[in-house]
Amino acid sequence: MTATPWRRLPVDLSSAMRPHLPASVGAVAVAVTEATPAFATIKAAKFERDVRTAVQVALERFLDLVGTDEPALPPRFREVFVALGAAEAREDRGPEALLAALRMAARLMLRLASESLARLRPVDTGELIDLSDAITAYVDELAAASTDGYALQLREQAGEGDRRRHQFAELLLRGDGMPSAVEAAASRIGWADLDEVVPVLLPPDQVRDARFRYGADGLVTERRHDAVLLLRAGPRTARAPLSETLAGRHAVVGPTLGWAQVPAAVRLAELTAGLVGAEPGPVFVDDHLITLTLRGETGALAVLTTRRLAPLAHLRAAQRESLLVTLYSWLRHWGSRAEVSAELFVHPQTVSYRLKRLRDLYGADLDDPAVRFELLLVLARRLDRPPIQGPR
Repeated sequence: MTATPWRRLPVDLSSAMRPHLPASVGAVAVAVTEATPAFATIKAAKFERDVRTAVQVALERFLDLVGTDEPALPPRFREVFVALGAAEAREDRGPEALLAALRMAARLMLRLASESLARLRPVDTGELIDLSDAITAYVDELAAASTDGYALQLREQAGEGDRRRHQFAELLLRGDGMPSAVEAAASRIGWADLDEVVPVLLPPDQVRDARFRYGADGLVTERRHDAVLLLRAGPRTARAPLSETLAGRHAVVGPTLGWAQVPAAVRLAELTAGLVGAEPGPVFVDDHLITLTLRGETGALAVLTTRRLAPLAHLRAAQRESLLVTLYSWLRHWGSRAEVSAELFVHPQTVSYRLKRLRDLYGADLDDPAVRFELLLVLARRLDRPPIQGPR
C-alpha cells in the first residue's frame, strides 16, 4: 500500500457518488448513530448536527481525493475530527464509541462506493480491493485526528484541574478566604461539603508518590524545603491508615482541624518537625501537643482545649461551667470530694452528682494519667485566665 492509496481509484467514482451525496450523508449519519450504543441514547440536536457535519466533510473530502496524491486531511478538514474527539472527552465518553462509529462508517462508505460504481458499469475485483484499501487508510486518518483531539482535551482538562487544585491549596494555606469562595473552590475540584482537613509535611522527593497515592483526596503544594499535603478528613486520614501509608517516611501529620484552621495546623506540624528532627515517620503532632503547649504555643493549647472539652460542648453554658470548675478542683485535690466541697462552697452530694455526670461524659479517660494532665493544663489556662478561643 502507498501513503495515498486513493490515487489508484477510478476517476469515475467521484462522478458516480456525488449525485447521491446528500442522501448518503443522511443515511450514514443515522446508521452510525443507531449502531453505536453510546450514541443511540443521545437526543441532543447539537450532537446530531455534529455527526451529520462530520459525515458530510468525510465523504466530500474522500471524493476530492480520488485519483490524487493529496494528504487525507489538510488542517481545515482535520480540525473537524480533532474537535469531534475533543467533544467526546468533554462529555466524559471514552474514545471507543467514536472509533466504533468510524469503523461502521468505513463499511458503509465501501458499500456506497461499490454500489455507485456498479450503477455505471461493471466493477472488477481489483477495483474493490483498491477501494477497500483506500477507505481503510482514509478512515484510519479520521480516527487518528479524533484520537488526537480526545488526548488534547484530556491534557487541557488535566491542566485546568491541576491549576484549580493548586489555587485551592494556596487558598487554604493562606487562611484568608471568604467561606463562600472556599466552598466554591472546593466544589470545583470535587470536594463537596468540605469540613476538616489534615495537613502532612513531606520531603520534596515524596511529592510525586503523594499525588499518585491520594489522588483526588489530596492537594500537594511544593515549598522551598518541603511540601504540604492537604488531605480531606475521612477514613483514610485516621491514625492507623496514615501510619501504614507513611511508614518509614519523614512525614509529620498535623492535627485534624476545620478548613479555616489549616494555617494553624500547618504551623503546629512545622513546630513539631523542629522538635523531632530527622526522626523516621510518621510523626503525629497530636503526640506533641503537651510539649508545644508548655513551650507557650497557644495554637497547641487551643487544639488541646477543644479536644479535651469536647464532651461538654453540647451542654448549656452555665451547666458546662459548673462541671469545669468542679473537674478542675477535683484534679488539683487528687480526687478528694471533701476538699472540692470546701473549696467550691457546695454540698458534698452536689460534688458527687457533678462527678458522676463527668464520669458519664468522659468515661475511662478520667482514669488516664495523660488525659488528666492535659485536662489540668487546659483548665488551669481556662479558669485562671480569660477563656481561650479554640479552633472552629
